[in-house]
Amino acid sequence: MSVIIIGEADGSAIKPASQQAAALAAQLGDSVGLVFGSNSAASQLAAPRVVSASALESYDALQFTAVAAQVARDAGATAVVIAATAMGKDLGPRLAAELGWGYISDALEYDGGAWIRPNYAGKVLARLEPDRAFVATLRPNAFPAGDGTAGAVEEFDGEVPDSPAKTVGIESAGSGVVELTEAAIVVSGGRGLEEAENYDKLIRPLGAALGAACGASRAIVDAGWVPHSHQVGQTGKTVTPELYMAVGISGAIQHLGGMSGSKCIVAINKDAEAPIFKVADYGIVHDLFEIVPALMAALDD
Repeated sequence: MSVIIIGEADGSAIKPASQQAAALAAQLGDSVGLVFGSNSAASQLAAPRVVSASALESYDALQFTAVAAQVARDAGATAVVIAATAMGKDLGPRLAAELGWGYISDALEYDGGAWIRPNYAGKVLARLEPDRAFVATLRPNAFPAGDGTAGAVEEFDGEVPDSPAKTVGIESAGSGVVELTEAAIVVSGGRGLEEAENYDKLIRPLGAALGAACGASRAIVDAGWVPHSHQVGQTGKTVTPELYMAVGISGAIQHLGGMSGSKCIVAINKDAEAPIFKVADYGIVHDLFEIVPALMAALDD
């Protein structure tokens, strides 16, 4: 089959999650990449042929959907894969509707024609075997990146529709900030931190030392300690890092639904009966105010 990979630019670079999608697309068939906004990023996407829509820099649902649909039709594609980032989760279903194709969201695995995705906040894994063309979004870090090289880049020369939406500004998270859903390591804090100041004293420094993104439980988000953008869980962000550290988090079911797919889970909690220990690979039953400084000291050595 012919497969379109929609690569997402991060400045002049291509996002790692898009390289993971490209590696999977190579298993599905003949792949063609599509990258919006950056010719430099387009030249990095690991696909034999890449279409660059460099004129479209800021995400616009109407324009991105129209261009992606044109590229898919022109290539005679029967599948589109895209990382399940904030953009991918919005663009994926729109594109499926525009093409009249099936839609597979937040895929965790691909197994010989079958896709595995979570249902009911991760309590059940569904196995889907599409019998028609489809668009699939892939959870970041659930699939390995390949070692393929980028091919020839050509500029998109089709029609771009006018859009009623206009980008009036872009707020940057700042240099060196790791995106929560794409991070290889996530350190999250919960109510066990006792007060908001301890998030900045303990979680952020530990995250910085590990090169990790910093997350949070719903309890401290609702308490106003950290912004909602930090929330991990069913009503927040779903993460699948190599390492997830839960510091002072009891493990409510909605939180587990957002991080239980992590490759390795380390929990620090003084309550030995906390539900987080049921999913943890390693558990430390002790006072976090002693353990986190000890970890920081060990990392400094």
